[in-house]
Amino acid sequence: MSDRKLTIGEKLSQGPGVRSLVITGARIVASAVSVATATETADARVADVVIVDGVVTDLTASEAPSDAQVIDADGLILLPGFVDLHTHLREPGREDAETICSGSRAAAVGGYTAILAMANTTPVTDTAEAAERILDLGRACGLVDVQPIGAVTHDLAGGQLAELGLMHRSRARVNVFSDDGRCVADARVMRRALEYIRSFGGVVSQHSQDPALAGPNACCHEGELSGRLGLPGWPAVAESVIIARDVQLARHTGSRVHVAHVSTAEGVDVIRWAKAQGIAVTAEVTPHHLALTTERLAAYDPVFKVNPPLRPIEDVQAVRSALADGTIDAVATDHAPHARHDKEHAFEDAAFGMLGLETALSVVASVMVEGGLFGWSDLARVMSSAPAGIAGLADHGRPIVPGEPANLVLVDPAAAITVDRSSSQSLSRNNPWHGEQFRAAVHTTILRGRVTAAEGAPAAC
Repeated sequence: MSDRKLTIGEKLSQGPGVRSLVITGARIVASAVSVATATETADARVADVVIVDGVVTDLTASEAPSDAQVIDADGLILLPGFVDLHTHLREPGREDAETICSGSRAAAVGGYTAILAMANTTPVTDTAEAAERILDLGRACGLVDVQPIGAVTHDLAGGQLAELGLMHRSRARVNVFSDDGRCVADARVMRRALEYIRSFGGVVSQHSQDPALAGPNACCHEGELSGRLGLPGWPAVAESVIIARDVQLARHTGSRVHVAHVSTAEGVDVIRWAKAQGIAVTAEVTPHHLALTTERLAAYDPVFKVNPPLRPIEDVQAVRSALADGTIDAVATDHAPHARHDKEHAFEDAAFGMLGLETALSVVASVMVEGGLFGWSDLARVMSSAPAGIAGLADHGRPIVPGEPANLVLVDPAAAITVDRSSSQSLSRNNPWHGEQFRAAVHTTILRGRVTAAEGAPAAC
């Protein structure tokens, strides 16, 4: 094995001819590896990871090929690459806000090796052809596996079912379906969708928000602050009643439902009850619902306008606890880029959504790991293995052992970073973390043995 370490430029210029890579001195969390050759430390095991042709082949550098390139991972934590169940890439239709390539660059910098692209594009991803187009655009970029999510209903209109079976049987192998941004409000339509996807093991990811309770102009959480600010709000019950209906429909149909971006204590209570009943329900929470509260709305800054809305501290504490105890299965970013002319309006008129791919690791580590709510192995579970399992991505979220695909991320737990929205890989700048300081950051992302991002810089598409 060569003892020459790769520079950042060399990492990012790896081409298809690069066959072997060695990561030396990496700390691998206990849940990700179990081998006799690793050296135990207090919270992780230290090992040298050998990668050949995109696959982990050994956990000792003595077995590495002589021409292997080397990444020095001293002081870094090695985890399975992150998987995002909830990404808005805007292409086709709104390439001024994001493209599949720009979103892929942001994802790679954020430590992601797979992202699921939401269906609310123009045109909507509601046909097999549309899903295959998203798949092909993602493969052409090559920095992250882009898996399309299919719409539940045609044109997200909430009535006629989309081509669920055809999308699943297409080259895209769509397994997750969502009308995200719009709740499938008709119980009969939701029942039919759950019955249909049961035949091939799919899952409906529901934007749980009763539109009749939310109201057409609601733009924030309904409560004392919304009244003081004069902003129309929707109540927490608008979320929990849809979750309650959907878990009962999942039980009735014997199918699977996934709760997107749960944000309320009431919603957590319903999910916890449903899991105790053995109902096939999973749930995700976003970094911003783990960290931000309604108090951010006091300045009427439209960057903090999201759907579902930011909630009071009691709800934030509830979703943190639920993520720690496993009631909530995964973290998903709901990365929602918007062009400036869609965000720079009065609060009520601005678009919903904020960026999330590049900062998710730092936020979750800050709230959950530094906050003492769980450890790095739990972070690997909620950001990698659990979302990969929900989405049915067999090559992601895997343990770091010989024979497994080398879809990996190196994290620097001691990094000191200050978020700067102007340096984002996204085309948009609606970053709620601008100016915030964090201590943990993604160092290097590896997809099938190729470095796709290093120290904040993505490789070329």
